[in-house]
Amino acid sequence: MACDPDSLRNVPLFALLDDDELAVLAVQVDIKHFAARQRIYKLGDPGGRAYVLISGRVSVTTVDEDQQEVVVAEPMSGEFFGFASMFEETPHHTSATALEETVCIETDRHDIAVLIERKPHAGLDIMTVMARQVHAAQELARTRSMRNPNQVIEEEATFGEHIADAVARFGGSWSFIISFGVAIAAYSAINVALGKTAWDPYPFILLNLFLSMLASVQAPVIMMSQNRQDTKDRLRGELDFEVNRRSESEIQGLSRKLNLLGEKMNDIEDLLRDARAPRLHEPTVE
Repeated sequence: MACDPDSLRNVPLFALLDDDELAVLAVQVDIKHFAARQRIYKLGDPGGRAYVLISGRVSVTTVDEDQQEVVVAEPMSGEFFGFASMFEETPHHTSATALEETVCIETDRHDIAVLIERKPHAGLDIMTVMARQVHAAQELARTRSMRNPNQVIEEEATFGEHIADAVARFGGSWSFIISFGVAIAAYSAINVALGKTAWDPYPFILLNLFLSMLASVQAPVIMMSQNRQDTKDRLRGELDFEVNRRSESEIQGLSRKLNLLGEKMNDIEDLLRDARAPRLHEPTVE
């Protein structure tokens, strides 16, 4: 269906065009009407055409590596979708579905080429729209990417916290136990061998002082490391909760689709039953 030039005036991309250019563009593009839940295009379809939303609601989705449907964008009135595939002349990387009764302007590369020839500044508007979509996709990838709690904690850790982790790792290892036992045995043996000339004779009061000081310092340092481990566990729990919540949402969406599919199958069975009923009542010819 031909497009009314007045409809193009409400599209931000075409707002700078004069009446003559709007008239030329209106002859080239088409107005398309889509019913609720009607698919505009699907993933893998030829990308020869793009759309501008005039009214209604559209959901642009794709499928990630986990075979989960991801909402890439929900265009507002006057925004494009399917534009990148049209420019590249490659199959669509997304699917677009009308969520309600929707009206769109359908355009192709030739229409845009004529537009840019008539109004070169419109090319900047197109680039602006594409840049907005790229930023939205980047933001989506950033929010959906799985963050590593260890990496997040390491980025926020201070120098003192790194020292606390190192002390806790060494203090809880066999290397520390063996080296500490050897050092105490050597200290005690040397002082016993020196007899009265020893700087710390039996019962090794100076050694006990050093051990008490070491324990008083080591205990809070290890507690610092344990607190960081608790923070790491809490962050890991929050990330797991986000994953579980997204999984629940995907499962609910899948359940809705299965229920809808079941309803459609029932409708088809009813239609087949109604179409078969007149044949059963027709008299047989002998």
